[in-house]
Amino acid sequence: MSRIVGLDTGGTYTDGVLFDPERGVLATGKALTTQHDLSIGLAAALDRVLPPAVGEIDLVCISTTLATNAVVEGHGSPVGLLLIGFEEQALERGGLGAALGGDPVAFIRGGHSVFGEEQQPLDVEAARKAIEEMAPAVAAFAIAGIFAVRNPAHEQALRDLVREVSGLPATCGHELSSKLDAPRRALTTLLNARLIPQLEHLIEAVEGLLRGKGIDAPLMVVKGDGSLEDAALALHRPVETILSGPAASLVGAHHLSREENGIVVDMGGTTTDIALLHEGLPVIQETGARVGGWKTMVEAVSIHTTGLGGDSEVHVDVDGVVTLGPRRCMPVSLLADQYPAVLRTLEEQAKSPAKTHHGRFVVRLRALEGRAALPRTQRRVWDALESGPAALVDLHRDGLTGRALDALVDRGLAIFCGFTPSDACHVLGKHVHWSTRAASLAAAIWMRKPESGPKFASPEAFSRSVLEAVTQQSGRAILDALLAESSEHSLASGGRLGRALVDWFLSPQRDPHLLFRPIFAIDRPLVAIGAPVATYYPSVAERLNVRLVVPPCAEVANAVGAAAAGVMQLVSILVSQPDERTFRVHLPDGIHDFTRLDDAYELASRSARDLARERAEEAGAVDIRIKEHRRETIVHSDWGENIFVEAIVKARALGRPRLVKSRRGQANEP
Repeated sequence: MSRIVGLDTGGTYTDGVLFDPERGVLATGKALTTQHDLSIGLAAALDRVLPPAVGEIDLVCISTTLATNAVVEGHGSPVGLLLIGFEEQALERGGLGAALGGDPVAFIRGGHSVFGEEQQPLDVEAARKAIEEMAPAVAAFAIAGIFAVRNPAHEQALRDLVREVSGLPATCGHELSSKLDAPRRALTTLLNARLIPQLEHLIEAVEGLLRGKGIDAPLMVVKGDGSLEDAALALHRPVETILSGPAASLVGAHHLSREENGIVVDMGGTTTDIALLHEGLPVIQETGARVGGWKTMVEAVSIHTTGLGGDSEVHVDVDGVVTLGPRRCMPVSLLADQYPAVLRTLEEQAKSPAKTHHGRFVVRLRALEGRAALPRTQRRVWDALESGPAALVDLHRDGLTGRALDALVDRGLAIFCGFTPSDACHVLGKHVHWSTRAASLAAAIWMRKPESGPKFASPEAFSRSVLEAVTQQSGRAILDALLAESSEHSLASGGRLGRALVDWFLSPQRDPHLLFRPIFAIDRPLVAIGAPVATYYPSVAERLNVRLVVPPCAEVANAVGAAAAGVMQLVSILVSQPDERTFRVHLPDGIHDFTRLDDAYELASRSARDLARERAEEAGAVDIRIKEHRRETIVHSDWGENIFVEAIVKARALGRPRLVKSRRGQANEP
């Protein structure tokens, strides 16, 4: 028997499972995620799944939705962006400038041609100066060069320079994708570099926790394609872990439901992730995963993420229409459960004349990083939160809001607290985990805010409107994802009639003036996982007219997926033809030219297979098998000749995770 621990750190909960590949799930546990110190929540989840006499644990695997949540909510550490050979106009393409925000950027001379030849020498001195200037204000660097996928030499040189000058982590664009489109690759590099400190924090927390419990087992991390890699490699190449949590959810959903083809919906506190299972495997988005409105170049599971979860922020417009997200709020019921003084503040606000910011609070989310410095205005807000949550109306009165507060929230240092769907469930008796009294008071406060008007008869009516918004927004998100996976259309492109048809379909009541009711047919089941789905998704499935599967252990499916995943590494090698007599193989160590295509293919194939096997072994795999695929681009001339343009040679290495050695010194494989 092998025993594997699976852990998943989400925005609200940290989940744990004890797993045997042959017998399945042995134990499950959940604990609140402690953002200020992840090890606390991890320790609580681990304690719930480990027996009193721990014995030998063979493997520990972790997945996380923290990266996805950070991208969706616009959080992350400041990053220095180094662009090699780019024109400044590149910031206007692919959303790069918007994603950069106020982070520093430097344009460095250098770059290569489409065939991997140096266009101009790398300006090392300018790069050194830029790194020295940026380093005190950033947590990591992102490096992207023109045609670096055809020759990564300049990116690699700057990566080494960053480490020499600053000692900070650096992400290179060629590590993310072998495809062209330099601005989008730079965007992906930037987004992922922002997540490096968070991943480091998570892995270090888990490693310290395991040491404290005397567990000497390999530690692996789920990548964005649903496979595992060694934690040390993940720290070296953290970019591969984007969409780790959603990928693990797909693996877990398949393992628990045994549905070979299905629509998997994973609802957490912050986001809802929608993806497809095809013949038991996650569908991979080879052109690049889209996260939080950003089109990345990371080959990961094809996930459609929307900012809708059990802890989504509630909005009420002047007509009383309720909408949710995309920002996560800490539920008022949870806040009051952790800080009883919040209940007294709510009681006072409920008795006083209604104000816009009543019922909302701000609290510190995590500790300030040692090297990080706060501007004066942000420091004032930070200090005001030292003793615990602060009512937002009080911060406004003291002039401590605006950009300074938003900056702390965007950096993930603080979080807004307000009424959420989780609170609505407490009001309606569907949940009893936290303070029902605080939830009821908050509902009464929110339903009478000046901007919403007298649209709700009672706190219960307001709460039912919030849950109805969950149902309708969830239904729209699922239909939008199915449209995107099966066509090039979206709900946004459907025009007024298309949107009206979807709204009529999802409506809970039939309009007496409507002489027909549209019905959509969905040809595969809806597999719902995540802690909130048992509460919210029966009504969603009923509206969508689809079979609902909520498998056993659905609330910890991500952790199950982490424990049940395998190891996979994919390597792509390009073969190009810079002139009619030359076939060029683009390898990580440089370019190699041949006069015969077969010779170029031989090197590309051998290199791809060797590199894939090497990376799989480094990632922690055993029993490795290699699958190879070649895709050629050939054009047909007007005079009947076939002209070779380029080819991609792909090698995929698959294996099982390496487990801890048994006492007899033999590998204890599942």
